[in-house]
Amino acid sequence: MANSLHTCSSSSTTAARLNLRAPSLALSDNSGSDSGLRSISFPLKSLKFSTRQVIKPPHRTTTTKLVVKATEVDISLSPKVNSIKPSKTVAISDQATALVQAGVPVIRLATGEPDFDTPAPIAEAGKNAICEGYTRYTPNAGTVEIRQAICHKLKEENGISYTPDQILVSNGAKQSCVQAVMAVCSPGDEVIIPAPFYVSYPEMARMADAKPVILPTKISENFLLDPKALESKLTEKSRLLILCSPANPTGSVYPKKLLEEIAQIVAKHPRLLVLTDEIYEHIIYAPATHTSFASLPGMWERTLTVNGFSKTFAMTGWRLGYLAGPKHFVSACGKIQSQFTSGASSVSQKAGVAALGLGYAGGETVSIMVKAFRERRDFLVKSFGELEGVKISEPKGAFYLFIDFSSYYGTEVEGFGKIENSESLCRYLLDEGQVALVPGDAFGDDSCIRISYAASLTTIKAAVERIKKALLPLRRAVPV
Repeated sequence: MANSLHTCSSSSTTAARLNLRAPSLALSDNSGSDSGLRSISFPLKSLKFSTRQVIKPPHRTTTTKLVVKATEVDISLSPKVNSIKPSKTVAISDQATALVQAGVPVIRLATGEPDFDTPAPIAEAGKNAICEGYTRYTPNAGTVEIRQAICHKLKEENGISYTPDQILVSNGAKQSCVQAVMAVCSPGDEVIIPAPFYVSYPEMARMADAKPVILPTKISENFLLDPKALESKLTEKSRLLILCSPANPTGSVYPKKLLEEIAQIVAKHPRLLVLTDEIYEHIIYAPATHTSFASLPGMWERTLTVNGFSKTFAMTGWRLGYLAGPKHFVSACGKIQSQFTSGASSVSQKAGVAALGLGYAGGETVSIMVKAFRERRDFLVKSFGELEGVKISEPKGAFYLFIDFSSYYGTEVEGFGKIENSESLCRYLLDEGQVALVPGDAFGDDSCIRISYAASLTTIKAAVERIKKALLPLRRAVPV
């Protein structure tokens, strides 16, 4: 008799309670599913089994009856987890997605994800890898092929030399960053972070039991770190300085001269290392140019360079990034990765090799994307520059506009309440304008909100129209 295969169908439904005027940006979501396996779920309970003998009349067998008692489960979490803040950008993105799925026409300008498809040659390389059976584990540090390609790229484009054993390929640049922080920081060490900052940097420091030390910057100075302010904050506990250029969320690009001034200060402190996040290096607008910190005199030995494929090559879902640095530090990061995730996807690594083969700085494929980003940036700067009380620092790279709307704070809106800070302003714009943005307090600067222009120009124009309309009641209340 032939064997037959029976499959169980499953269905799932998700009910989301949405409140656009809720005081929190977090979305409440309850979901359940029926797997078809007829299992019973006991939320937050464990089962304690005990037995009780039941005595039967003579000449009958003794049976055992199962008694189930429910006891409370200890649901406490570790102090370290409780100290970490959830990513507000992820929370807002998830909320906006849920609203869209519920039929609300929200325009999402909160995520840091290019709206372009992964270039065809890269996608084709990924498909070929699957078809050719290249679907097994790779070495923890990455294949020799991709590490050699990364070494070539860093030498040709960034002017820094590495060997394959000084490269660690990870599941995205974020993993590369957090492993670097964990590898070099000891409890009590200080991690210097200029603000506005990428939302995850302070939490990475806390996960390493280090202390994030925030250095504010000014919009009038294009959100660039003042070397004198840096020098005044350095102590014997200072272990790591994190730089991001082009920067998220501001789009600021550090000129080479300013980096040289920072390098001179760093050189005075033997314990101080530099983690430089260069994930946006090729999304840059002339005449601005990118300089790798490790290329500066005396900085190679103390610099951990992080980069990846998500932004430049529109490969966010492929999850592929890398770390380059002295072997001693890179090996330590590799030790963490070996016990954490092991190596990156074999398919993604093949696609990454294809990406690095597109030519200098990604070739024409990337230049077309950058041209589109620049056009969108120019439109946004011009449109919001027309508003009274708004301050703008024109981005020199990346695809974010970090706008100072603090002149609108303190105004009362009928039916909504008072606009008190960046979070309440973003809630108001989501409520009234149906546009999802990220409040600046997530990046360490409550005076601003971040707008991502990783969306089509048509979408961006529609979003600007909605935002201006929603701001009209507030603008009338703002002194000119």
